[in-house]
Amino acid sequence: MAKFIVERSFSPPLTEQELAEVGERMAPCLELYNVKWLRSYWSADRQRMICEYEAPDTESVRKVQREAGAKFEKVWATDLLE
Repeated sequence: MAKFIVERSFSPPLTEQELAEVGERMAPCLELYNVKWLRSYWSADRQRMICEYEAPDTESVRKVQREAGAKFEKVWATDLLE
């Protein structure tokens, strides 16, 4: 499967409780669309986040975000530079 990045911004900053609630809503959507969350990076000010997923395609990642009500700006395919 390919890897994808989801970019997010929050104003006001996202709270840990809000993040947990989104995670709960996202869990069944991930399974439904065969998407696997790999990791996320949250800025120190809690206003920006990037998340990495494995999925069959970009649209599957977008569907997960939309159905879970997870705010996002962009979804893009990625290649790892080593």
